[in-house]
Amino acid sequence: MKIVILGSGNVAYHLCKAFSQKNIAVEQIFGRNEKDLSQISSEFQIPYSTTSLADADIYLICVSDDSVAEISKLIKKENCLVAHTSGSLPKEILSGNYRKASFYPLQTFSKEKNLMYSEIPFFIETNQNEDEKTLFDLAEKVSQKVMRSSYEKRKYIHLTAVFACNFVNHLYARAKEISDHEGIPFDYFIPLIKETTEKIEHLDPKLAQTGPAIRNDERVLKLHEELIFNEEHRKIYKTLNESIKKMYEL
Repeated sequence: MKIVILGSGNVAYHLCKAFSQKNIAVEQIFGRNEKDLSQISSEFQIPYSTTSLADADIYLICVSDDSVAEISKLIKKENCLVAHTSGSLPKEILSGNYRKASFYPLQTFSKEKNLMYSEIPFFIETNQNEDEKTLFDLAEKVSQKVMRSSYEKRKYIHLTAVFACNFVNHLYARAKEISDHEGIPFDYFIPLIKETTEKIEHLDPKLAQTGPAIRNDERVLKLHEELIFNEEHRKIYKTLNESIKKMYEL
């Protein structure tokens, strides 16, 4: 089974790394950024090209959502299996006379960060049972968590991920703005962040909630609001506290 990966960003890099660790051969990595392609090629001994796609049985498109449709047009081979790795696009976005699928890894990817690939969930969507088996077999060589998912379900998976990952990371960035302004090392908050994350491995997040809002501690809530001079910080603080109060009917 010949595999070609299209893209040279974070997802492409980590799929190449995950496949390499499991001795899954990748025929080629293809894209426009020769510098990134060359680095991936050198690290994992995968041939690369910026001009011509190699022949393959499976093409995995690992590019930004805005580029998926256009990149998919480059695949001219008929009756091969083509899958994108997007959480928010239907497989029908792929444009060609081939079998279409989605191969979505649920994780935040950065090239600099090592990942435990066996813990990354993969969500598979295909039109044919044979293609589903092919992609399940491929994903299960890497991960212990592989499941079928329709596009409708995948949209909600992606939405949940935005709340659980992107929004939370943005709050870290806002929190660091406050700590930096006051000369408090942000590193001192890392143990708190780790404990909060580890706690929800054992507790429903709703049961793990702490803080002044769930205690309905108006004195502390008012004190904090008086300390906040950044209008954006104040808006976030008040909005989230109101959301907490509504969830617990306080």
